[in-house]
Amino acid sequence: MEGVYLLFILILSVFVGFELIQKVPATLHTPLMSGANAISGITVVGALALAGGEGMGEYAAYIGAFAVFLATINVVGGYLVTDRMLAMFKKKQ
Repeated sequence: MEGVYLLFILILSVFVGFELIQKVPATLHTPLMSGANAISGITVVGALALAGGEGMGEYAAYIGAFAVFLATINVVGGYLVTDRMLAMFKKKQ
């Protein structure tokens, strides 16, 4: 029965997230990307803690290393997208 509640929460969060993102004006996308990059940076720190934790087991270290890899890709990609968006707002010379 608990799985039904978790599935309901997942579906509800996907719907609410989609509706929120759809309503964001274009001028707010850059600040939102910067915030998402900060959250991804926190994810990298948490993944490093998991990957380097002793006593967690061998599989936890592998999963942590994979999480570090994915979170780093997310941070770098978000930074590049934010930089590109900010370049669009600069005055042309």
